[in-house]
Amino acid sequence: MIPTDVELHAARAKLSQLDPLMAKAHAEVRPSTWVVRERGFRGLVRQIVGQQVSMAAADAIRRKMIDGLGTLSPETVLSADDAQLRGFGLSSQKIRYVRAIAEAADLFERLDSMSDEEAVAALVAIKGVGRWTAETYLMFSEGRLDFFPAGDIALQQGFRLLEGSESRPTEKALYARAEIWKPYRGIAALLLWGYYMQARGRATESGAVLSP
Repeated sequence: MIPTDVELHAARAKLSQLDPLMAKAHAEVRPSTWVVRERGFRGLVRQIVGQQVSMAAADAIRRKMIDGLGTLSPETVLSADDAQLRGFGLSSQKIRYVRAIAEAADLFERLDSMSDEEAVAALVAIKGVGRWTAETYLMFSEGRLDFFPAGDIALQQGFRLLEGSESRPTEKALYARAEIWKPYRGIAALLLWGYYMQARGRATESGAVLSP
């Protein structure tokens, strides 16, 4: 279920009670809206297509796929040959990944009945889908609020800046810290992403360099 802005604000307030760092982030980060993305086969394909390319390039590839296939579905992807898919701008690797998602498309009908960890395990079992992709898909396409993709460098950097540390936390350390933010880890991720982006904006305006 996608949270409303009112529910997001209430969750941020509860996080503030759980952790002083979250209280600091809540005080400094502007209110945000939960980004709603496409669900199911098309939603996961969107994420895979968008990896390691610009947003504009990813949108162009998806438009070509929809125009060329007539509709973007497991059936049309599996019936297309490599040359046709490559013509849309997909690399050989992404062709394999998109086909793997198409072959596992019945999974999306069962996700609602799975726990968070079961859903992650099922998605990661698809070739080309890593834990970060699974977690962010479940957050923003399925509306699951208690995920924290600690391998995300921007989250690590946001935490470093918030804490005033010299180095980013490791993925393992950040997962451990996120335990105290349950069941609002997704909201904590939004706060850290927001803190990082606002810090980047301040750095750009001042001419400072913000290391990745």
